[in-house]
Amino acid sequence: MAIPLLGAEATEGEGGAAPRVPLDGTLLFIRYAFMPNRLRYCGGDDNTTLFQHAVAGETDGGVPPLLRKFTGAYPYLALIARENGIADPFDRRVVEAYWIGNALLERVEVRQLYDALHARYGKQLSPRARELVLGKAPAGARPHHSFHVFDVHSRAGELEHSLDTMDNCRVSWGRVTAIEGPVFVVARQPLLLVEGKLALGPAQPARITRQVDDRGFADRARVGDWLSIHWGWACDVLDAAQARALERYTLHHLRLANQTI
Repeated sequence: MAIPLLGAEATEGEGGAAPRVPLDGTLLFIRYAFMPNRLRYCGGDDNTTLFQHAVAGETDGGVPPLLRKFTGAYPYLALIARENGIADPFDRRVVEAYWIGNALLERVEVRQLYDALHARYGKQLSPRARELVLGKAPAGARPHHSFHVFDVHSRAGELEHSLDTMDNCRVSWGRVTAIEGPVFVVARQPLLLVEGKLALGPAQPARITRQVDDRGFADRARVGDWLSIHWGWACDVLDAAQARALERYTLHHLRLANQTI
């Protein structure tokens, strides 16, 4: 069973990080897409450009076309935006909904998610895999990254399917316990396979890369802060509400995945 780190007692970081200033949505997207792009798992060959924009905190009209090359994530953003009456798929609220989770996900109707999955994967998947993926919409799936990781990409053949891949590909959360040069040491719950079912284990120390060439996206983090983590990279400092939302949607989609594992 999952052993949540969070709950009503969760607080802002003990280190007293500076108040959070909402990012432009494209810059927020880069924070999560950077490392899988650097590893050449998704997106175009624009890693250096995207990284420079993110660390400088600057964006321009040339960034969205680069982000639309992330063909795993972008269709979900477009769906969330459309169903919430938001014109820009890279609106910060939409980007947060996909990677972390927020109320926008709850406004995407079952039929719309089903139809979007069918249009995207209907011809790509075998009949059995298609039935399993499409069936997750009426079962309660939301257009969240954890759903894509646990129930879609393994069947769509987008990445090698293994427990380690899923654990790295999901956006996880961890609490900073130490800062050692370009690395955060965090307490993080690993993804486990327990009696044939996916679960989050007890928190364990993990070393998370926080900088490339002395620059990173979460440099304001202090001991006690919550971080979001993607492919071993510190994406962002989370407030308590964001950390709880990420936990909530992750556990929800773990339960959903376990119904057909």
